[in-house]
Amino acid sequence: MAVTKTQQYFQRMLEIHADEFTHFRVIHDKYSADPKSNEKEFNLQGEKIQEILREWENKLCNQSEGSGFGKFSSKLADKFWEQVRFNFPKIDFIGVVSS
Repeated sequence: MAVTKTQQYFQRMLEIHADEFTHFRVIHDKYSADPKSNEKEFNLQGEKIQEILREWENKLCNQSEGSGFGKFSSKLADKFWEQVRFNFPKIDFIGVVSS
């Protein structure tokens, strides 16, 4: 099975930022098990991870736009975030504060 450009960028991001994502995996899993107790650290670490994710999403889409395939960049972004959500299902909860 061929690896897509989206998968290549996602894997490269995980390799380059291995320490950050390893640390985030731990807090992500803690948050998944007990959101209330781990919300503050999850949100704090999650902000850093979101910055990395946005940077790599932009790299992926900018390359597409620069090569004349700009109309596909939103689909690339969607595919990228599918990868993110598959690996970190609670990613969309960053910044959400429970009452």
